[in-house]
Amino acid sequence: MAEMDTSGGDGHKKGPGVKKSKKLSTRIDLTPMVDLGFLLITFFIFTTTMSQPTAFKLNLPKEADKPQDDTKIKNSGAFTILLGKDNNVFYYEGILDPAGKNFKSSNFKDIRDAIINKKRTTDEKDFFVVIKPNDECDYKNVIDILDEMAINVVKRYALVDISDGENQLILATEKAGLAK
Repeated sequence: MAEMDTSGGDGHKKGPGVKKSKKLSTRIDLTPMVDLGFLLITFFIFTTTMSQPTAFKLNLPKEADKPQDDTKIKNSGAFTILLGKDNNVFYYEGILDPAGKNFKSSNFKDIRDAIINKKRTTDEKDFFVVIKPNDECDYKNVIDILDEMAINVVKRYALVDISDGENQLILATEKAGLAK
């Protein structure tokens, strides 16, 4: 607490008949201020919420007990995107031709136009995008293609394992230097 020091000093007078006035000294005790500071710090620590991590929400369907109960899609509405190394994107519509005639190469700038064109020419309830990354694909590319699904408002898409034939076709295209 604040106190007033009223001590008279050493008691000496400077000469006969001269009275020395009392000097008042103030001393402030800061203990309550420190207590208040720690109480405020404690209050703010307990009432503050830490920043929540931001994550991409991906809803996955339940796995079917029987293989025949898997999701069926029309071949006319299927759009398959294959992800390779070095930001290479490949796609085909419907079923992959055994000779690879409908297999096309693209990049992340041009794939948006291909998705929009397929979405425009297909009935909304039949449109389905199948995303198949290969082993050499970067994680960033998978996130980028999922972002494209959100940007283009594609409601039905799936992340699926790539088949050996598709993987061989990607590797052959990249090796031949035909990828964009």
